[in-house]
Amino acid sequence: MKNFVARLTGPLLPSVLLSLPGSLLLTACSGRNSSGGLSIAGVAYLLLAVFAFLSLIKQDWDTGKKIIWGLIIWFFPFGGSIIYFLFSGRK
Repeated sequence: MKNFVARLTGPLLPSVLLSLPGSLLLTACSGRNSSGGLSIAGVAYLLLAVFAFLSLIKQDWDTGKKIIWGLIIWFFPFGGSIIYFLFSGRK
């Protein structure tokens, strides 16, 4: 637990704080049904995007590579997350 807290208080903290609310914002706009709740596609995208961003944050890559993958996930909702999981070469 101490290792996790130490990693979050370092350079990863801004990434965590910026990525999760951003993924929630994107899903809130496009994944709603007619009654105002999240649709099945919205929930699926939310889960996929959160897992992709968490996986991205855990990588020991340089900041530029993380930003590029983050933008791919951000601008291509379903496809970006799938492309990340298939082609990122994560450990």
